[in-house]
Amino acid sequence: MENAEIESVDEEMPSQNGRQYRPVVSDDRAVIQMSSMGSSSSTDIPVKKINMPSQVETAASIRDGPHEGLGHSQKDSKLELFGFDSLVNILGLKSMTGEQIPTPSSPRESEDVSITVGRPKETGPGPKLGTMMGVFLPCLQNILGIIYYIRFSWIVGMAGVGEALVLVAFCGSCTFLTGISLSAIATNGAMKGGGPYYLIGRALGPEVGVSIGLCFFLGTAVAGAMYVLGAVETFLDALPNAGFFRGGIMGLNLQTFKENWSSDYQRTTNAGIPDPEGSVYWNFNALVGLFFPAVTGIMAGSNRSASLKDTQRSIPIGTLAATLTTSSLYLISVLLFGALAAREELLTNRLLTAEVAWPFPIIIYVGIILSTLGAALQSLTGAPRLLAAIANDDILPVLNYFKVTEGGEPHLATLFTAFICIGCVVIGNLDLITPTITMFFLLCYAGVNLSCFLLDLLDAPSWRPRWKFHHWSLSLLGASLCIVIMFLISWTFTVVSLALASLIYYYVSLKGKAGDWGDGFKSAYFQLALRSLRSLGANQVHPKNWYPIPLIFCRPWGKLPENVPCHPKLADFANCVKKKGRGMSIFVSIIDGDYHELAEDAKTACRQLSTYIDYKRCEGVAEIIVAPNMSDGFRGIVQTMGLGNLKPNIIVMRYPEIWRRENLTQIPSTFVSVINDCIIANKAVVIVKGLDEWPGEYQRQYGTIDLYWIVRDGGLMLLLSQLLLTKESFESCKIQVFCIAEEDTEAEELKADVKKFLYDLRMQAEVIVVTMRSWEAHMENGPQQEDSVEAFTSAQRRIAAYLAEMKETAQKGGKSLMADGKPVVVNEQQVDKFLYTTLKLNSTILKYSRMAAVVLVSLPPPPLNHPAYFYMEYMDLLVENVPRMLIVRGYRRDVVTLFT
Repeated sequence: MENAEIESVDEEMPSQNGRQYRPVVSDDRAVIQMSSMGSSSSTDIPVKKINMPSQVETAASIRDGPHEGLGHSQKDSKLELFGFDSLVNILGLKSMTGEQIPTPSSPRESEDVSITVGRPKETGPGPKLGTMMGVFLPCLQNILGIIYYIRFSWIVGMAGVGEALVLVAFCGSCTFLTGISLSAIATNGAMKGGGPYYLIGRALGPEVGVSIGLCFFLGTAVAGAMYVLGAVETFLDALPNAGFFRGGIMGLNLQTFKENWSSDYQRTTNAGIPDPEGSVYWNFNALVGLFFPAVTGIMAGSNRSASLKDTQRSIPIGTLAATLTTSSLYLISVLLFGALAAREELLTNRLLTAEVAWPFPIIIYVGIILSTLGAALQSLTGAPRLLAAIANDDILPVLNYFKVTEGGEPHLATLFTAFICIGCVVIGNLDLITPTITMFFLLCYAGVNLSCFLLDLLDAPSWRPRWKFHHWSLSLLGASLCIVIMFLISWTFTVVSLALASLIYYYVSLKGKAGDWGDGFKSAYFQLALRSLRSLGANQVHPKNWYPIPLIFCRPWGKLPENVPCHPKLADFANCVKKKGRGMSIFVSIIDGDYHELAEDAKTACRQLSTYIDYKRCEGVAEIIVAPNMSDGFRGIVQTMGLGNLKPNIIVMRYPEIWRRENLTQIPSTFVSVINDCIIANKAVVIVKGLDEWPGEYQRQYGTIDLYWIVRDGGLMLLLSQLLLTKESFESCKIQVFCIAEEDTEAEELKADVKKFLYDLRMQAEVIVVTMRSWEAHMENGPQQEDSVEAFTSAQRRIAAYLAEMKETAQKGGKSLMADGKPVVVNEQQVDKFLYTTLKLNSTILKYSRMAAVVLVSLPPPPLNHPAYFYMEYMDLLVENVPRMLIVRGYRRDVVTLFT
């Protein structure tokens, strides 16, 4: 780092907010100079020129530590201690030099950018719009549209003044509450293109956003047809009816107002002309469907969010101002129309608004046509941009044709929208089209309200809208009004629209690409998980509520290919210990080494393991631990992994069959250490022998599942056998429970007790009692020929050689017997007793269960003060010649219960 230089500068730049920036000349590094000056002062103050180190130099200084010869520069750069550039560098230096920070290209990669450095990037050609031109006028033009000019007086005539006021207030309340919700969400961060789709998608997730967004696109496209039909109808009616206050139009009259107060629902033709034989009967619900499109222009401003200067200011003010203005105008118009013309005139004269207008009706005719065509053009330009925004999020591959580059025009989406609009124009019935538009718009409004309701109710730290006048209860009321209005209009149209949205949702769930937008549902899941965890507490789980949470020890022994982070059959077995896939598995792998050096490698390995778990379709999470050795790593895992009652309760690992043939001398001590840690931590243990032969998901097994139930294990072995039967590969098997008795006199009594116990547990299994001679009987009668006697004598010979080596080492060093770095006490008679017990159990298994699909046997705990090598010899003798075995140790808790 170079020494800081101080130099005076005479040139000045214009001052802003009392702070003046002065340009300086720099060699090869960016330089910032600031001095506090009054806006009217012209006195030059010397400023300091600081040559900042590059990021590479800074990182090198952090990594290598302080160097000699940098005393003066280190004194000036006080913030170098923290290893980061100061805020002045980040916010001032880079912005003045024009340096830009790259932003992610896809919203799914990183949706929120906390600080935008440098000048804001222009999203498209042309100037940005303010509140009046960008939001208020577009909303006003869409809301105060064709329905007001050619249908509103007819609605007043049909519903009467009283119910027309209720109708306007009812629909206006719905849109006003939606406007409040829209304002809250729109002011909670920067908005991109897409309007309500963008808001709903980011709040409720991509599936909900796309389904409602596509429905809103259809509604907007069809709305363009509505405006075109309205303009055509006005044009055709205007030519023969050019007059001023013609027919029953009598001016404002109190008597007329009283006569028009009550409703006069009746039958009409499809064109709305009263006819006792007409095919359409009108009531309040039908009028809601007809009138509601007249208040559905509140999204016109948010649809243009990409073109606004300040979305967080313009959208709330412009939208709510337009809503209040038009609602007030509608209410006043109800009173004026009710006092202006007789009911017959209200029901037959479609262009009453033009005939009573000042100064000439022709001006109103032209205004109506231009207004409706303008609104139609807004629909034909807004809908394609909405479709392009959905396509650009890259959620649905089928929409890739409608993608556009940033700032480009959505030509293909415009053609598609025009095709839909022309199809609706061909239908030619305005009263048939409006309920369809109403449903799609109401669905969108309900989505906006539900989004605000969810975000406001969860109140996550990121929920900080600038618009403060909102509450979750108002959003819930708005959503409820939307649903009520939908069913009031037509339950048939409601079911169809909800079914269409559900189909799109289902299609997006199946075919769509995953996108994490930090939506409200993720926050809801988090809150629900926390509440559930607190409700579970840390007390003992009742056996009826016990679920296996296996911790899968991925790579404890041996090597796998580099691209395989976990033994493939371990993932299959993890699914076997969960009923119908319910429950969570934790896949853990340990990397030997120093955490500071291998932290990045651990993150990479964790990502690979997570991907592999998803590929194997196993519900679970991946964890990679860096520890000096496997024993220390596992000891930390077994103590800290999990939260509350969501800690893993079963440790699953592979039996180390390779330890002898590959001469891996460290395996016995590690294996025994792991088992002892599980016993101390009160974790159940399941050791899989013959993992390579474990059946896959569709490899059907026949025969039996044999349980050698020797010790009380809380019913874990019984439960595991039942869980295996729920899998397709084992569903054809039957369960046999073998109980070990030392005397023949105990056999019948033991068998009856076990049968009664299994019956109470609702488990079907055949009970078999096997008598096994004790060690004393063996010593009295002498050894008999057994199936595994050769393995027995080999184990005796190896143990004797190992013991002799231990004694020789101890004699040379003048110390007591040592094994695995700790003193041991060897009782040779007890060693023979353990060997004989495992021999007898292995011989019994081979006698009765040689053809079993899988054998479950109790895991003997490692004897105290015995070398780990001896325990491996016992275990090898136990599993000798058994192709597929689960060695199980329960814990001091029941996992099954007799009671309902």
